[in-house]
Amino acid sequence: MDHKTILKKLKLCIQLMELHDENSFKIRSYQSALNSLERGEANIMELSDSDLAKINGVGKSIQEAIISLKQTESFPLLDELISKTPEGILEVLQIKGLGPKKVKTLWTELGITSTHELMEACQSGKVAKIKGFGEKTQDSIIQNLEFKASNSGKWLYADIEETLESLTKVIEEKVVNVQIALVGEFARKMEIISQAEWLIGSQDSKIKSLIQEDSTFEVDKSQSGPFTLRGKLKDFDLSFAIYFTSPDQFAAKKYALSASPLHLQTLVDDKESIATKLQKVDFGNEKEFFSKLEMQYIPVEMREGYDEVALAKEDKIPALLEESDLKGILHNHSTYSDGKHTLRQMAEACRDLGYEYLGISDHSRTAFYAGGLDIEAVEKQHQEIDELNKEMAPFKIFKGIESDILADGSLDYPEETLKSFDFIVSSVHSILNMDIKRATSRLVTAIENPYTTILGHPTGRLLLRREGYPIDHKTVIDACAKHGVVIEINANPWRLDLDWRWVRYAMEQGVKLSINPDAHEIDGYGDMKYGVLVGRKGGLTKEMTLNALSLSEIETYFTGRRK
Repeated sequence: MDHKTILKKLKLCIQLMELHDENSFKIRSYQSALNSLERGEANIMELSDSDLAKINGVGKSIQEAIISLKQTESFPLLDELISKTPEGILEVLQIKGLGPKKVKTLWTELGITSTHELMEACQSGKVAKIKGFGEKTQDSIIQNLEFKASNSGKWLYADIEETLESLTKVIEEKVVNVQIALVGEFARKMEIISQAEWLIGSQDSKIKSLIQEDSTFEVDKSQSGPFTLRGKLKDFDLSFAIYFTSPDQFAAKKYALSASPLHLQTLVDDKESIATKLQKVDFGNEKEFFSKLEMQYIPVEMREGYDEVALAKEDKIPALLEESDLKGILHNHSTYSDGKHTLRQMAEACRDLGYEYLGISDHSRTAFYAGGLDIEAVEKQHQEIDELNKEMAPFKIFKGIESDILADGSLDYPEETLKSFDFIVSSVHSILNMDIKRATSRLVTAIENPYTTILGHPTGRLLLRREGYPIDHKTVIDACAKHGVVIEINANPWRLDLDWRWVRYAMEQGVKLSINPDAHEIDGYGDMKYGVLVGRKGGLTKEMTLNALSLSEIETYFTGRRK
């Protein structure tokens, strides 16, 4: 049990109370307490009982619920609600766009108690006939169900990273003095991991037995063989494969298992591919392999089968961006909108991490659901920034805003207010159900606005949660090139948007990228590493990264843009 799990359990309780038509006052009290806990700075697990009682909205019953959660991982009210809820309903509640009230309607009117039944009811047209649903809602449910099914058994790189690295250490402890490496998607730093894969430089049957004895690895013998163990990781809905090879073949096997099939199929010369060369060339490490091929070294994360081999043959793979190249953090939120920490706290934490500047870009006024800033709040924040900049120099806070791109592509303030910002991140947050023509036109209109500095998370996607709205990437990137607009690589692991597959095209058009964490709390700064990882996959360089500019350089850049 940890802080986040407690919040999830309280949220589930609120959903179930709404589902079962519990007292509305009770529901509001739980929601109020949850809001306070989410926005608070303290870790619930570290709070004493008396400290809990001091938090706004946390009354006696909620305090007792949290204490029980710490001790038993549940509490009586939650147990009672779960006991009278069909198990499948809990899964239906996770479908995007279906709140507890709609789930209740589906349950009572159509007897739907599972996602399977829900899909059947949608496909037969029954859901569209229910009052308050209709064809559009039904189509949206089908789309969300299909999206959820297609992503079953997959994890975000960031969410599984620590687990896989810990399991690697577990295996190393069992098989001492043996070569071992994580390979596959994880080795290439893919944003989504569908299988955990390891390579072990030994064919000793005792090693296989040691791994099979570890309950973490649920081995499926029907899928395994003499040189491979396959199965599922216990407590994780994730498949695994452990490959075994002789020590003298370890380097070649590691390369082959870490690269994408397309990369392996790429021709090095008129006759032979990378895969063929791996079988013929004798080498002890990868740098030696590339040296013997008279090619530039290709970083593992770039071995995807695009044009990396051609670039390596011509010695044109650039020096890729390093996290240490970044001098500042742009696109961050504070308590002025929906952030967890104050402007001062966000700035001091950024400075203490060694950065030269912070861009604060709270939500604009249309984003009322996220505490968007009205014009008066903007002026108040700017006054505080001026005061903090005097106090914290040479560190600097830049005045930014994450302006909602409205339905017609316009930005969310009158020109007089837009002029007051050092930079503007323009992003779409509403009306996401657009076709490619409308979405592209909306973004291009915002890009053409002279006050747009950075295009934020261009497709609005949430990996494994929802698909982004479709856009014509080339048209959008070309518009940014024409109007001098930077494109964001949103480093939040759920977004990683702009997709790395379009980074190269953006750079070729002269469009700079900006790696931003979209941090809503201090801990969010840690996501910068994931933005760097996907940027590197796309071949991103320091020279083409906006926030690799020094403080003086980015001051000049922002001043030039405003003029």
